[in-house]
Amino acid sequence: MPEVEKINPYRDDSRAKDEQVRSMFDAIAPAYDFMNRAMTAGLDRLWLRGLMREAAENTPSCIIDLATGTGDVAFALARRFPQATITGLDLSEGMLDKARAKAAGMAAARHISFVQGDCLATGLPADSADLVTIAYGVRNFADIAAGYREMLRILRPGGKLCVLELSTPSAAVPLALYRLYTRTLIPAAGRLMSHDARAYSYLPESIAAAPQRADMTRLMEEAGFCRASYRSFTFGACTLYIAYKA
Repeated sequence: MPEVEKINPYRDDSRAKDEQVRSMFDAIAPAYDFMNRAMTAGLDRLWLRGLMREAAENTPSCIIDLATGTGDVAFALARRFPQATITGLDLSEGMLDKARAKAAGMAAARHISFVQGDCLATGLPADSADLVTIAYGVRNFADIAAGYREMLRILRPGGKLCVLELSTPSAAVPLALYRLYTRTLIPAAGRLMSHDARAYSYLPESIAAAPQRADMTRLMEEAGFCRASYRSFTFGACTLYIAYKA
């Protein structure tokens, strides 16, 4: 079991991890977009462009964006693939409410459906998607292997998986700066802006404990994916993982 599966958002809470994750994102939804920009100094936009370049290798007609949050990845996909049908799925209704509000009046969002659901058991049809994406969500899974098996199930043969996930730099100097930033500044800013004292302490803990790089691609292949690979961004602070269904 990856160590991150044992880390919960709220330490003294007896609820299952998925319930805690849902509550956490419901609580921080109002501040999420602002905090995401601020915490990454806008680099999340650069990382999203990397995901879009990889997604554009083919022309998918059916796309599933898991852990869609407030919809940024789904909206970017809709702009890149205007004829595609896109489903954005997330545990948190609070985050989905933000996504739906942003979609209102947005022409590019007319083919997006936002639905509440569990990434480990989506209820979506098997062999239905050409492309599955997920950004910053895998480390919140209570069972990462089960999550990947579900992604494999909903992909069509030959379909592609793109996973964007935060990670820790491997070089000494970037790692030292990263640890200072994530362990002190991010929790302080999170407490101030989101009014959830624990959520932005859970963030660096979950990043540090999550499988990274070769360990993550191994989990993908153990779940049944093939040709799993990764590409690091910004000294390793974010990693894009790619895999395919045979």
